[in-house]
Amino acid sequence: MRHSRSDFPEGFLFGTATSSYQIEGHGFGGAGPTHWDTFAATPGNVVRAEDGARACDHYHRYEEDLDLAAAAGFDCYRFSTSWARVLPEGTGTPNPEGLDFYDRLTDAMLERGLKPCATLYHWELPSALADRGGWTNRDVAGWFADFTEVVMGRIGDRMYSVAPINEPWCVGWMSHFLGLHAPGLRDIRATARAMHHVLLAHGRSIAAMRAMGLGNLGGVFNMEWPEPVDDSAGAARAAATYDGYYNRFFLDGIFRGRYPDSVLEGFGPHLPNGYENDFEAICVPLDWVGINYYTRKVLAPNDGPWPSLDEVEGPLPKTFMDWEIYPEGLYRFLKRTAEEYTGALPIYVTENGMAAPDPLTDGTVPDEDRIAFVDDHLAAVRRAIDEGVPVAGYFLWSLLDNYEWALGYEKRFGLVHVDFDTLARTPKASFHALARALGAPA
Repeated sequence: MRHSRSDFPEGFLFGTATSSYQIEGHGFGGAGPTHWDTFAATPGNVVRAEDGARACDHYHRYEEDLDLAAAAGFDCYRFSTSWARVLPEGTGTPNPEGLDFYDRLTDAMLERGLKPCATLYHWELPSALADRGGWTNRDVAGWFADFTEVVMGRIGDRMYSVAPINEPWCVGWMSHFLGLHAPGLRDIRATARAMHHVLLAHGRSIAAMRAMGLGNLGGVFNMEWPEPVDDSAGAARAAATYDGYYNRFFLDGIFRGRYPDSVLEGFGPHLPNGYENDFEAICVPLDWVGINYYTRKVLAPNDGPWPSLDEVEGPLPKTFMDWEIYPEGLYRFLKRTAEEYTGALPIYVTENGMAAPDPLTDGTVPDEDRIAFVDDHLAAVRRAIDEGVPVAGYFLWSLLDNYEWALGYEKRFGLVHVDFDTLARTPKASFHALARALGAPA
């Protein structure tokens, strides 16, 4: 790699990220059913109807996996907790095995010198709450605050940082408008309400943790840079609309107490009555902001109903997800977020990475493309820092090849190759390159 730890300011944190349902093995340890289990069991939703019942079996192999994270030289380990593992019915009596697991996991991180960075929710809603409307039901904010108190009551004292919800766009839009993630809806009214309730739940969760005396609390938002397909006014409008519901909706809600006009054009009739009264709860102060960044989108207008746009294939090199590789977008988001929303708050790149086929050949995975991808995005981070943006850390997605949601086990993002038959772990060339760059012991 061209970059090393010494290229970044003192105290800059490097980490790797995972999520519960994607690696733990949801069939273990008394976890309750989730809407992802039923989504995956419905024909046509997930490649080969694969689910997270076993995944990487991190539930039993977490010590081996954390050894790998430490051996790579990372400072932090960003993990998520499973709502249905802690509260199998979503509310009510906690599952002792679930709380014990996160207790052991936390201690194991600390034993290896890894700072625990928790995300409370990474998409696995308990089925019992999905039956009650899930994210379309306003009560979800209270349910989520209660879950926050239960799980943080057990491990909160040892967390370095906590964020309530990973990638609210995916929880709201991708899952309720595009139908690509659980619960698989294509309904604009459900989408508007889910996206609003996600922010209300975020605010209620932050408030609950503040009341518990916890600190270093933030929000994590996925962003895609919107690029007009041409210089026409229609293309500019399409890109601005995409920017509104993908990127600005959540930051505007939290930092400005309003939603973008470009989104209200479509959502206005469908948001809950009196939604404006919730901004007091939504606009709770944060200690940091996380940006998950992978790609850009090229947008063209169409004559259909709002949002009246199409995503157009772009000309840049692509990852195995068919996502364009565009490090410039990360730089632009870091600059824009600091200048327009967060000011002096620390910003973390909480996810960045790429999928590749990554075949295992003679015990090695020579993933030079991933090394170049990380290097190019670290250059974007370095550029933003040089221009005064308070970027405080970079987390690579992901430590392990894992369950990639509706795409099953085909898309490999990991620094560590996982054989999904034997579950053998094999560090890739990118793992070794990062370890050298971060100064890990040989």
